[in-house]
Amino acid sequence: MAAVALLVDAVTSPLHVTWKGFTLAAVSGALTSGLGYVLWYRALEGLGTNRAAIVQLTVPVIASAAAILFLGEPINGRLAMASIVILGGVAVALFNK
Repeated sequence: MAAVALLVDAVTSPLHVTWKGFTLAAVSGALTSGLGYVLWYRALEGLGTNRAAIVQLTVPVIASAAAILFLGEPINGRLAMASIVILGGVAVALFNK
């Protein structure tokens, strides 16, 4: 329910956007996205197509870890179990002969 209230508040509240804030957000997003793609394509050089597809499945776990480290998001049982299942599946797919 709190998420719905937050969404309603965000949609109905007047926006306050400055060009400076908009520009900084756009540059920040472009820079981090660009850096992410550079790193990913660099990593692809050492991976085959199948391995790259499998490794890419770890993105939700990496994003969750970043949220925990940088945003202080709490770790709960659901997140832990989902991460274990994802990483376990990736390990099986990578190391299964």
